[in-house]
Amino acid sequence: MLDEPDGLDDPWVVPGAAVVVAGGGPVDRVAVAAIGPVFPDAVVYAADSGAEVASQLGLDVDVVVGDLDSISPGALAAAEAAGARIDRHPVAKDATDLALAVGTAIDDGAVEVLVLAGAGGRLDHLLAGALSLADARWGHVMIRAVLGSSRIYVVHGPGTALVSGLAAELVSLVPVGGPAIGVTTSGLRYPLVDATLEPGTTRGVSNVVDHPAGRVAVSLGAGALLVVLPGELDASPTPTDPDPEGPR
Repeated sequence: MLDEPDGLDDPWVVPGAAVVVAGGGPVDRVAVAAIGPVFPDAVVYAADSGAEVASQLGLDVDVVVGDLDSISPGALAAAEAAGARIDRHPVAKDATDLALAVGTAIDDGAVEVLVLAGAGGRLDHLLAGALSLADARWGHVMIRAVLGSSRIYVVHGPGTALVSGLAAELVSLVPVGGPAIGVTTSGLRYPLVDATLEPGTTRGVSNVVDHPAGRVAVSLGAGALLVVLPGELDASPTPTDPDPEGPR
């Protein structure tokens, strides 16, 4: 159990930040360190079996959310014994456990959410989970995520995401739910200025961090974007390559 903030009558009120942990396999600790601080004062929400992933990451779970069909009985008992709140939902529900956990954290008052989840398991769960982070209902919340070894920053317009990357690291911009209008970037090799990215376009895929300190800003006028860093470096040739044409 994380320390509760002073002066709050309700011990479950989030002091502005939350960590939501989901299942789907291991979470890359290097990616977690690269995405920024993990909010030391945050309340930790586990989406069902995410309670076991949280334990592997050394996080104490405060709230378990979901239909509880995948969490082990031992992990559930341990969470209850530690004083975690259990928000049980029916198996026949209209949202995934991850979406429910993120929504619960925001309903409790979180304005910053860091999602930690694996990138394994079912493809439909992975796609739906990533896209759900850009839900328009959560446009007022700063949401970041680590899925396996990939890092995701969510941008709603009008707004800006400040991204921490590595020089020559790959970055993709993926529009969600409609056109991403007024996309302007800095710190990328292929800059965009007041561009529109339509749903389904691949124009924003495989850009490259061009700032020596890895500082990237992505601004958006309207719509929603996922800024995705897959954790890979650009392999295209540079002027220092022995073969200027690079690999073939």
